[in-house]
Amino acid sequence: MQSTRRRVLKTLAAALSAPAFAQAQTAGAPIKLAMIESLSGAFANTGEAVFRNLLWAVERVNARGGVRLPGGARPLALDRYDNKGQTEEALAMLRAAIDDGARIVLQGNSSAVAAALIEAVNKHNEREPSRRVLYLNYSAVDPILTNERCSFWHFRFDAHADMRMAALMAVLREDKAVRAAYLIGQDYSFGQAVLREARRQLGAQRPDVRIVGDELHPMGRVKDFVPYAVKIKASGADAVITGNWGNDLTLLVKAAREVGFDGSFYTFYGNALGAPAAIGEAGIGRVIAVADWLPNLQTAQSEAFYREFRQRFPRPQDDYVHMRMQLMVEALSQAMEQAGSTEAAAVAGALEKARVSLAGQGGSMRALDHQFQQALVVGVMDRQGSPGVKFDVEGSGYGFRVVRAIEPAQAEMPSSCRMVRPGA
Repeated sequence: MQSTRRRVLKTLAAALSAPAFAQAQTAGAPIKLAMIESLSGAFANTGEAVFRNLLWAVERVNARGGVRLPGGARPLALDRYDNKGQTEEALAMLRAAIDDGARIVLQGNSSAVAAALIEAVNKHNEREPSRRVLYLNYSAVDPILTNERCSFWHFRFDAHADMRMAALMAVLREDKAVRAAYLIGQDYSFGQAVLREARRQLGAQRPDVRIVGDELHPMGRVKDFVPYAVKIKASGADAVITGNWGNDLTLLVKAAREVGFDGSFYTFYGNALGAPAAIGEAGIGRVIAVADWLPNLQTAQSEAFYREFRQRFPRPQDDYVHMRMQLMVEALSQAMEQAGSTEAAAVAGALEKARVSLAGQGGSMRALDHQFQQALVVGVMDRQGSPGVKFDVEGSGYGFRVVRAIEPAQAEMPSSCRMVRPGA
């Protein structure tokens, strides 16, 4: 049954990719990319959002002829593997993807899954050097993944949690309306890291702000956040700081609206996946989100990029584009071409030096720890049509006005990584 399900998902991915393959003038066999994500269960919407982004990036590479290699150009092929939001299932899907011929693995929605995949890829590559695998991470942002647990085979294209928190603090530092903060997050490695860094950075930058709540909740299992929202309101908090994502964020902000909480939300992911619509008018000027890019960046290149994505995926519920995922696929294609190979070690060596740009945005890979260095932006929710809010989110009528831009050099943080390279 499981193998049949995988074949169905992979067939769907191939069918969706067909227009790009038809355009590509390629000579070689497709280069398999294995996306391992939640495609069913509580976080299925996050996995599908990732798939759309990766599919669009793959189509763009294939439309220009694919990856140019010494034996001839080869298209990219994106295969889907459903981990059902479970670490053990993700490890099973990793084995399945390798057996299916994939040597590039893509995952991001869960730092716990990411940590397990890094360990599994390390062991696999040591055990089977003829079938070595690269793991590209676009969203798992626990800082430890490019610090103590860094790996030559793992590359992260999202800013890690401490970098994102610093960007949020650049805004909160000047928000004098915040005198008391409530910290809440998902009870796993990432959620814990976010709250730990929130406490540290508040102490350093806003020691006058009292922390009136600090709690973790089960990830993906809370159906009613009203009891949490009641505690938040009763605490006297002026702001909530959270790294919640997916339904755990949407349900939290919806519950806060229902109980009449009128404080701010400082979020990592409050700019999409239902959150703006859930909080509605109460979020105007109060929901703050950090991202690597936002649609209302107000440059001609950025606007054209966004319009192209919306043309490809016109349904309002599909409106969630990630610049970092586009840059990741561009960097991978560049690295394979520069290496003249798809072999994992050769591609990793080239990827360590990657510098890529798209639609006026860009970044570079830091060889020290394989942490991508890029600009970050912070946006505040407002009505579409307000100054700086040309585009809304998911047809909600609300968008995010960019209020702070952080250059790569400002966003960069030191690393404790001690990279072990093959043959060392």
